[in-house]
Amino acid sequence: MGISGQTTEVAAAAPPEAGGLSALARRLRQGDASSLPVLLGLLLVWGVFASQNENFLSARNLTNLMLQIAAMGTISVGIVLVLLLREIDLSVGAVSGMSAAVMAILNVEHGVGPALSLLAGVGTGAAIGLAQGLWFTRFRVPSFVVTLAGLLAWQGALLWVLGTTGTVNVYDPLISGLAGTFLPPALGWALGAACVGAAIAGQAMTLRRRAKAGLPPLSRGALAARVAVVLVLAPVVVGVLNADRGVPLALLLLLGFVIGFDLLLRRTRFGRYVFAVGGNAEAARRAGIRVDAIRVAVFTLSGALAAAGGILATSRLLAVNQSSGGGDVLLNAIAAAVIGGTSLFGGRGTAWSALTGALLIGSISNGMDLLALPSSVKFMVTGAALLAAVTIDAIARSGRQPAGRG
Repeated sequence: MGISGQTTEVAAAAPPEAGGLSALARRLRQGDASSLPVLLGLLLVWGVFASQNENFLSARNLTNLMLQIAAMGTISVGIVLVLLLREIDLSVGAVSGMSAAVMAILNVEHGVGPALSLLAGVGTGAAIGLAQGLWFTRFRVPSFVVTLAGLLAWQGALLWVLGTTGTVNVYDPLISGLAGTFLPPALGWALGAACVGAAIAGQAMTLRRRAKAGLPPLSRGALAARVAVVLVLAPVVVGVLNADRGVPLALLLLLGFVIGFDLLLRRTRFGRYVFAVGGNAEAARRAGIRVDAIRVAVFTLSGALAAAGGILATSRLLAVNQSSGGGDVLLNAIAAAVIGGTSLFGGRGTAWSALTGALLIGSISNGMDLLALPSSVKFMVTGAALLAAVTIDAIARSGRQPAGRG
């Protein structure tokens, strides 16, 4: 298979552009309009909790919600990349805790500057991801097994790094400022205006790219809807956050990761190769794509993003301890990616699913905390949402595939 075969495979794996009500209906039937169901679910969840507790939609609680999902969403971006390859990384929770511990120990106990400590923490996560990716591709051990072993090993490494101290408190203003910094109101409004401008410029660029490629233009209704969403959403979000402490830096970091990796997946050759490998690895290999190199690169990125998420969690809690990265960190990160619309079967999803999924899971957890419901209920509700998302994805996948294709 040559380049034409590769292009066909990528086109089949990547989400198609669409416009108009009929195209939207078709995408819903095929499971491609994955952001719409989760957004409708989010509105439903917010409506239920707002009716039960008047504080849920308060500016203060919504600001806290943004802080709470920053770490989960960042880790989930890495999970999205791995799922696009039809693989899994079960070590991200332990890697996030281990990397944060390395950063804290270097800064607090060894006097290393905050910038170098942060780089060392992210570098630790990237090195772990690289090692696991190489092991997975070199010895053909399933990624499930390699990263499950990593989950156990890096939890043990976390305990070893922390030693007898158990807990390391972080005081450096640069590190704590990642989750403790809020933009002044004027800067927040400027940022909102920049988002609107970027949305308009992005749609104009899409039109030019489609015209240059000889593709039919998108409908005016679809273009107007995309711009209108940002035009309405940006000032509302900024206004609500400014009513409390301002736009959190942690939210901007999460958005930066989401936008950056969305562009990486949609606008670069590397991104097209990721979709191709996830859609059909053998076809990608025959098209000349270095499949193993793509897999190693994705697992390295997943480890780095897990480390970044662990550092954001440490910045918010101002400490690293023996339970960092444990609990429901791994499950929530995977659930966020899947609930947000990334397929477990590979080749379909976007970086934005990490944000929307994290927002939905975070809203459920936050709302239940306000209602003083037990953790058991939170786990059951989150599990039900994950099962529903995977079931919908499986049904849509069976409807997209021709008979006889697995």
